Amino acid sequence: MSAAAQGPRTVLLHNVTLWSGWRRKDSALPVAVDVIAPLAESAIAERPLAAGEPGGAPVRVDCTGMMLVPGFADPHVHFRDPGQTHKETMVTGCAAAVSGGYTSVLIMPNTVPALDGARIDPADPRAQQLHGYDSALDYLEHYEQANGVTLPVRYALCAAASRDREGGQPSRIEDWRHALATVGTPGFAHPVVAVSDDGAAVPDALLDDVARMCLEAGVPFIDHCEHHDSGIMNEGATSRRLGVPGIAEQTETTIIARDIDLARRTGCHVHLQHVSCAASFDLIRRAKDEGLPVTCETAPHYLALDDTAVERMDTMAKMNPPLRSEANKFATRKAVADGTVDLIATDHAPHTLREKSEGLLKAPNGIIGLETAYGVCRDVLVAGGYISDDRLITLMGVNPSIVMGNAVSSLSASDLSQPQGPGAAPVLDLTRLAAGADTSSAFHYLRDGKAYAAGAESPANQRDYTLVDMHREWTVDPGAFHSKARNTPFAGMRLAGRPVATLVGGRIVFTRI
Repeated sequence: MSAAAQGPRTVLLHNVTLWSGWRRKDSALPVAVDVIAPLAESAIAERPLAAGEPGGAPVRVDCTGMMLVPGFADPHVHFRDPGQTHKETMVTGCAAAVSGGYTSVLIMPNTVPALDGARIDPADPRAQQLHGYDSALDYLEHYEQANGVTLPVRYALCAAASRDREGGQPSRIEDWRHALATVGTPGFAHPVVAVSDDGAAVPDALLDDVARMCLEAGVPFIDHCEHHDSGIMNEGATSRRLGVPGIAEQTETTIIARDIDLARRTGCHVHLQHVSCAASFDLIRRAKDEGLPVTCETAPHYLALDDTAVERMDTMAKMNPPLRSEANKFATRKAVADGTVDLIATDHAPHTLREKSEGLLKAPNGIIGLETAYGVCRDVLVAGGYISDDRLITLMGVNPSIVMGNAVSSLSASDLSQPQGPGAAPVLDLTRLAAGADTSSAFHYLRDGKAYAAGAESPANQRDYTLVDMHREWTVDPGAFHSKARNTPFAGMRLAGRPVATLVGGRIVFTRI
């Protein structure tokens, strides 16, 4: 990871195009503005910024062709901390997130110990990972204090559905209720906003108990849509050619049909993770037509790759659910285009190169994706003619934030100063807004099934933005990743489109401009 940025504390981003979703929200909003933003003291800079003008004027950067959009949000990441920090830490995971344009992420519960809220006995060897805190949940809430670091990205926590994620008994809501977000009441800075056993589907016997907990807590049930006891990759011509056991599509569709029925029976909001099969999307379409509280996500790798990639990339293309057939890949793109897919999540799953070198039968499932997601999705979906740039921002920024219960940063004409002189651009001054001035303008957010407007007693407009260069060409180089891990199938891929700055709370926390 690069060193903290040095030099100018304020940056002027000249001639930034605003996301057209904001223009539709307020027809008076102009197309391009100048943005003045402070540089966070702990900002990660991939290249040094030029010095400012004499008199303390901000450094000026020409952002022609770049677009300011709502900050990306990812409700599906594995940062391996605590318990598996040889793979990733909160520090390296958060650095990878802001490098990829993400301003908020949701930590999945398969940490060691799991995020079930249960107290860990000090004599338990796992307690050594918790820096004196009683549970993994409380440790991650206080991670910065415990480790003396400042993390550049917002993060929330996903509570485990079963005790220690073993699938035997449901977790106890009494163990994690204190970590829930509350409206108008100070609580966890990194609250529990969902329940899941991600990495494994919740067993049938626990489903109703988990749904009851989610309804009581007012959070969605996020399920891993896959269950199988054997198999390495998608069952098909490639698995037969390689002579490895296959995983049938029914292992996904059976769980999805079961979870849709749970939503129908209980009214619990069910969010389906990493959907990859045409038959699964058909089930989800019917559920949505029925008006059920069902949402779903897919991941960039299911859009870009199919199971033939395993022949070329070996374990770098091994994941769960597995990469499916070419027909399913195109069906997944169609599901994004027709609105069946609500959002795109990375399922960022770091592993060491040593683990990934153990061969198809033994290597763990999963790849990393935070630092390549935007470029891969823009290449496949926008350049491929499936969706617009605006729709991609909705899938990566707006909709994931709503599922996570967050306010979504917004802009209106009242946020901008009037042009000063002929040819001058309006100015969005984030130095004022980051200092705590007017932050009342925000999209409505969802909590407990109700819509709230951002205001004094609710999560205000967080002023989280991503600056994207939609046409910047670059080559994926795992050696330059901010993640500790390198397990990506996209190494060497030439892409067009990349986040170039990430702003959290109105401050630049990452820049490659």
